[in-house]
Amino acid sequence: MYEALNWASSFLDRSNKEPRAADILMKHHLNVDWTDFHLSRREKLSVDVWEAFYNDVTQHEEGIPIQYLTGCEEFYGRRLKVNEHVLIPRPETEELVQGVLDWLKQKRASSLQIADIGTGSGAIAIALALEAPGLDMTGVDVSEEALTVAKENAAYFGADVTFLQGNLVDPLLQGTKTYDVIVSNPPYVPLEEWEALDTIVRDHEPKQALIGADEDGLSCYRKIAAYLPTLLKTDGLAAFEVGENQGEAVRKILQTELPLADIEVRRDINGKPRMVFCERDDI
Repeated sequence: MYEALNWASSFLDRSNKEPRAADILMKHHLNVDWTDFHLSRREKLSVDVWEAFYNDVTQHEEGIPIQYLTGCEEFYGRRLKVNEHVLIPRPETEELVQGVLDWLKQKRASSLQIADIGTGSGAIAIALALEAPGLDMTGVDVSEEALTVAKENAAYFGADVTFLQGNLVDPLLQGTKTYDVIVSNPPYVPLEEWEALDTIVRDHEPKQALIGADEDGLSCYRKIAAYLPTLLKTDGLAAFEVGENQGEAVRKILQTELPLADIEVRRDINGKPRMVFCERDDI
């Protein structure tokens, strides 16, 4: 195994890929924890493991995201299933979840209605449902394939989430519910920035989960915001992940629809303005 890892690390490094991907892929194919992985570095590989490992290393060198090769990604302490039909969950989105959880703790109420718009793998909806039991949690996505992944993840972790198919808030408008929280990490990459994305992202992650369907990338925020007066309870919270240059623009969009709301653009752990929290208050 030692020789295989050395080869893979050097091979990836020469292609400007992260050498540590070799360790992750080897651990995946050995199906061991990190302790056993390090203890077994001098052991001989089976032919099957070597062939599977070699195939994945070469695919990653060609640009396939490592998460699609292993079929999983960690999010809020849980290993979620991912594939080419869903956006790979990012650590930054965990901060959005934490912000909603902090608000829920202050609310100190049960049976709150929450909707996750553009749920993808179900990462946000599942994390909220499991971290704050008793929520009436709904996840919405336009992609049937993405919802299949989200449902599998929710079933695996025993998360009580109702999933609806449709574009953004459209499925919610067909019912009579209003929501205490509407949370979303929608597509927000401006069209002009699409070509500049890392090729691993641009060529392999689902385009419809990344690009806002207009030049500034804000179309999803505009549509969701337009229906907040209808869907969000008068003391509810709308929480969004945004591009690092979009916070003020999204704040203005929300303020137009909810003039009395308390709206805050928050910075992530890297100091970038990546979240917008909007607390509605019509009094």
